[in-house]
Amino acid sequence: MKRLTWYEVAPEGAKALFGVHHYVTKNTSLPEELIHLVFLRVSQLNGCAHCIDIHSRDLLKTMSVDKVMLLPVWDEVPLLFSDQERAALAWAEEVTRIGETHASDAAYAAASAAFEPKALVELTITIATMNAFNRLGSPFRLPVKAAA
Repeated sequence: MKRLTWYEVAPEGAKALFGVHHYVTKNTSLPEELIHLVFLRVSQLNGCAHCIDIHSRDLLKTMSVDKVMLLPVWDEVPLLFSDQERAALAWAEEVTRIGETHASDAAYAAASAAFEPKALVELTITIATMNAFNRLGSPFRLPVKAAA
């Protein structure tokens, strides 16, 4: 069944959400590669095929295929991910699964130790932004570039 193209049906909502996306990708202190790692990991957790496709392709332009392929098990291959990346990925998982984790004090303390206050807020906005996009991309089944 064909589903709605959410950004065409609600262009003002799309404009607002893309404004936050622009802030995250253009106006934060976070490294671009870290942002895309977080985007991809959040999308993997949420099962958004469209976003997984886009962010995998973005990362493969600047990152080894090994690192992209092993992102779902990042905590098992610490040599591939920097301390800051591991902290960001752990916080991304904690915030994405907030209904289960409630953003525990231990997770917050770990994220706070790895990021300055403004960067931690920017990281959390990054995570929230991708969660919002996933909650539109997945239910409306946005297409992927991948071909059979």
